[in-house]
Amino acid sequence: MQRIFLLKRKKQKDINLKRINRHALLFNNREKRVIDEYCRKHKIKNKSKFMRESIMATILQDYPTLFEFEEDNTLFTSR
Repeated sequence: MQRIFLLKRKKQKDINLKRINRHALLFNNREKRVIDEYCRKHKIKNKSKFMRESIMATILQDYPTLFEFEEDNTLFTSR
């Protein structure tokens, strides 16, 4: 039996997608308990990812063209 070893290619990372900006959120005790319970119930291990995805989903509902770079009326268009 011949063994084939595959070398993994290093993924090219887009420098613009690297998360370097930090935002802090503060919750009161009740809010923290609710978040902890929700994450436990739904087996969410990465709370940062959960909160980031929840925030971005809410933003995209209100502004669905946010990441369309061709248009001049988006938030990410450089002027």
